[in-house]
Amino acid sequence: LAQLSVGFYASTCPSVFDTVRSATRSAINREARMGASLIRLFFHDCFVNGCDGGILLVDTTEVPGEQSTLHNANSVRGFEVIDNIKTQVDRACGGSVVSCADILAIAARDSVVELGGPSYSIPVGRRDARAPSRTQAESDLPGFNEDLRLLLSKFKMVALSGAHTVGQAQCAVYRERIWNDTNIDPRYAESLRGNCPSTADPASDRVLAPLDPQSPNRFGNSYFQAVINRRTILRSDQVIFDGGSTDNIVRGYSDSPATFSTDFANAMVKMGNLSPLTGTQGEIRRDCKRPN
Repeated sequence: LAQLSVGFYASTCPSVFDTVRSATRSAINREARMGASLIRLFFHDCFVNGCDGGILLVDTTEVPGEQSTLHNANSVRGFEVIDNIKTQVDRACGGSVVSCADILAIAARDSVVELGGPSYSIPVGRRDARAPSRTQAESDLPGFNEDLRLLLSKFKMVALSGAHTVGQAQCAVYRERIWNDTNIDPRYAESLRGNCPSTADPASDRVLAPLDPQSPNRFGNSYFQAVINRRTILRSDQVIFDGGSTDNIVRGYSDSPATFSTDFANAMVKMGNLSPLTGTQGEIRRDCKRPN
């Protein structure tokens, strides 16, 4: 099986890393939230059949894609940014040489760095799926209400949850938690209820709140402090510190930003290596939204 390597494009597209970095930086400068969105897009790609760019394929009547499944609809975003980066990379390479899956992996790393997180080397050489994996997207993505056992079987590492140091969630997702849960700081819940009433309605459903109230656009370990203080809006964030087997890891990351940074970077590389398509498998998509 062909392996991913950092130097995969050294001769075919040596400027790929620089091109992706500057395009990602521009996108985040235009909208601070985009960095978190690109990191999330990478997660949601990798957790379904490996990092194969499947999430980038648009739904068609014949082939319903990953984008409209329960865990993705209305919440994954940033597709136009990846399309724009792909255009720039293809221009720099003189053709379609770099896969959409690799562009997404590099852009996620660059987003982490741009927001103040750790840098790490990205092995590349992934190829793109020819079709989305809708059924796996429905079963393999961790939901925002899942319990610790389920999350651990899927996430393996509390470190990856630390990506929620950046980003926002919609009221429709956190409404239940701020109105009904007991393992949440009461004053914090109260502060969010004004904009997120207990009954669903289209106006309030889309109201955003930061996943980490201390630093929604800055990458760091304050997320773990928020978890310890029960100031989280997602149930799946609070379960990692709720009297269970991961409490000590959370405390460790809360005390040591360096440990969290190292473990997060290693976890991102591991996740990026989940069963990639390589060699003659898949294809290099010309348009990230559609198979060739």
